[in-house]
Amino acid sequence: MNETMTNRDTSQIELDRLAGLTEDVLRRCRAKGASEVDLGVSVDNGLSASVRLGEVESIERTRDRGLTLTVYFGRRKGSANTADLSADSIDKTIEHACAIARYTEEDSCNGLADPDLLAHEFPDLDLWHPWSISTEEAIELALECEAGGRGLDPRISNSEGASVQIGESLAVEATSHGFFARARETRHMISAALLAEDEAGMQRDYWYEAVRCADDFSSAATIGRKAAERTLARLGARTIGTRQCPVLFTPPVARSLIGNFLGAVSGGALYRRASFLLDHIGKPVFPAFVDIVERPHLRRGLGSSVYDSEGVATRDSDLVRGGVLSRYLLGSYSARKLGLRSTGNAGGVHNLLVSGEGSEDFASLLQRMGTGLVVTELMGQGVSLITGDYSRGASGFWVENGQIMHPVEEITIASNLREVFAGIVAIGNDVDTRSHLLTGSILVERMMVAGG
Repeated sequence: MNETMTNRDTSQIELDRLAGLTEDVLRRCRAKGASEVDLGVSVDNGLSASVRLGEVESIERTRDRGLTLTVYFGRRKGSANTADLSADSIDKTIEHACAIARYTEEDSCNGLADPDLLAHEFPDLDLWHPWSISTEEAIELALECEAGGRGLDPRISNSEGASVQIGESLAVEATSHGFFARARETRHMISAALLAEDEAGMQRDYWYEAVRCADDFSSAATIGRKAAERTLARLGARTIGTRQCPVLFTPPVARSLIGNFLGAVSGGALYRRASFLLDHIGKPVFPAFVDIVERPHLRRGLGSSVYDSEGVATRDSDLVRGGVLSRYLLGSYSARKLGLRSTGNAGGVHNLLVSGEGSEDFASLLQRMGTGLVVTELMGQGVSLITGDYSRGASGFWVENGQIMHPVEEITIASNLREVFAGIVAIGNDVDTRSHLLTGSILVERMMVAGG
């Protein structure tokens, strides 16, 4: 208890120091003639302990500092940053940003976020949970994680290691329009990667958990066993013949589908006219049972924030309701380019919840699919947001009559994202909480599967 209180007190002292530095930089930029200023100052502390085959492999303590500065001289913009918070380095950063702004072309869409959109209330989202363990305790947890996996089955033949990572971040962000915010966050992770071998060959897989508060972890041994189970399940993988069939994306890879959608409705792609979802507000993109909602203020959420990277207040908001696109994802610059207003998404989305009708678990989705492909891993970057064309390497499991038959590898799945999104049959309740994109498994009616 005393260690935690000391950590909290120390963090407040550090935030006070960063706040004083921020106010000084704002003042100095205005004195040099900047009409608008946006800056952030941060200090990140971390500990990483990695083991492999029962031996300590690496121990790393980090303390990263940074200042990111953007100044505007009218509609001319200049940016600079530094990882050194010494007085000399900050002086040079201010000079560089101002010099760049004086010599760049004007852009009528440049400038700070609209003042009436800025956040001025900062509720506690329960994001600060320092993990007060020693290096020795972190090593023991990593050893426990790896041992939990290696001891599960004699076919676990090797290990790529297990690690425990502890992270704390303190930041102050401010603009010359009156936005001023202090933030402190923690993020911790335990992970393991293992190899299994039988007469058919060798396979590798991994598992991890990421949390704000260490109390929310499963046991380290459980995480290791999960990695082992996933690795063992891949033994005996083979390819399949080319065909069209239903495809079930498990939650970690279903996130990538949602990520493709987000890329297509983001302001940068839209004002460049590089998206297959141009002019789609008010139009159906998904089946009518699909809702996608942004919930920025979830307590302990991995994507929770009261404001975006420009200081615009975040709020609960539909992105998709009843399958219909409700809005785009915009920061100030892209919003002005499109003649719209910022949606509080400069820097990305904050806790996106994907849901469908019903509450089917993974087993129910297998039954609904009948015969088809479960995808657990995707490879390659064969996605065009301009046309929607989609082609990626994949591995997973072949399913017949709702039962997993055998693992599959060295295949390609292909379609067009318009058809993939419109062809979603169901979304599972097996939500993966390890990300700011919260979705269960996604079952797609039909895709082309190409094998050997």
